[in-house]
Amino acid sequence: MNSKNSALILIGYQNDYFATDGILHDVIEESSRATGVLANTVELLTRVSSSEMLIVSTPIIFTPEYDELVEPVGILKMIKEVGAFNSGTKGSDTIPELTQFGSRILEVPGKRGLNAFSNTELDPLLKDRDIEYVVLAGVVTSICIDSTGRSAFELGYKVFVLSDCTSGRTVVEQDFFCDNIFPLYAEVLDHRQLLSRLGIVANGRSK
Repeated sequence: MNSKNSALILIGYQNDYFATDGILHDVIEESSRATGVLANTVELLTRVSSSEMLIVSTPIIFTPEYDELVEPVGILKMIKEVGAFNSGTKGSDTIPELTQFGSRILEVPGKRGLNAFSNTELDPLLKDRDIEYVVLAGVVTSICIDSTGRSAFELGYKVFVLSDCTSGRTVVEQDFFCDNIFPLYAEVLDHRQLLSRLGIVANGRSK
């Protein structure tokens, strides 16, 4: 594993989750505060931004009438009912903590559900860049992170989930998935362990 054959996939770093006035902020508030997900993600991005690592954001955004969702159930039904991630709204925008990195983060549009590979060009992009290792960060642990991780595994990638850069709906859920679910198909580590694995030192450059 090295920075050139690895990709960091950022999922759900949008205002409706992370802004204090976000429509779904309460969903992740407890767990995200406990893991320090934002501070850890920013530290990670600061360190890897000068490396060769591919950094991808996969926001979920819907048209004003949610035409993409036909008889949705579960969390997608709730998203439609509360009006979250609506195109053109502040809630659908990427959080400022990520936009500060500008074009260093490549945005892959098209995500309309739980899996960042579905309805997007994520897999072709990774294959075009000869990516072997996929590292997941973001929200929600039990939903989009798990769904994307399983898909990445089935597509042949080696999967890593960052325990301190992901957030569930509760601390109990976060710990349960990191301890019992993710290890079934991925390696769980924190962002400092990832940096060590990549050989990235304090200034962000590889050894």
